Amino acid sequence: MKTTFEHFYDKYHQDLFQFIFYMVKDKEQTEDIVQDVYIKVLKSYESFKGESTEKTWLFSIARHETFDYFRKLKRKRNRFLEFFNWGGEEGEQLKSTLAEPEQSVLLNDQMKHIYHCMEHCSIDQKQILILRYIQEFTIQESAEILGWSISKVKTTQHRALKILQQCVQSTKREEDDDDKP
Repeated sequence: MKTTFEHFYDKYHQDLFQFIFYMVKDKEQTEDIVQDVYIKVLKSYESFKGESTEKTWLFSIARHETFDYFRKLKRKRNRFLEFFNWGGEEGEQLKSTLAEPEQSVLLNDQMKHIYHCMEHCSIDQKQILILRYIQEFTIQESAEILGWSISKVKTTQHRALKILQQCVQSTKREEDDDDKP
């Protein structure tokens, strides 16, 4: 008989890793967060009431752990900036230089561009795009994972898709202008 960990690992690990990786964009950090998710799942599995699917429950935990990581990162970054007293506008953050997900090497140029355009989206919008179009969760499942209403999921998804569409169109116009003699 499989242990709880083996069950979750066999069934959901690839999707879980991908979900966190698309948000964090760092393999080692993703591995750490995934480990934290499994620890939390194992500690709280007894209290899982089955009000949602196991996968939805797992991804909800993953989302919270990923946000905890970003909160810790923001605190570290703010302490770093305060220590060196960089000046500049309040709340200014260092631009990430991390590469796109490793799988992007296999994607065609259009998909790479879409991943690039996702950087123009808010964290909520990125989550919706990842859950809905990469992980293929339904609107209902996405709402349960995020703890949002269905209406908020739809609105956020609509806004995210609009941002992607504007980014793609803007790049296309720039390419067309570059092609002109």
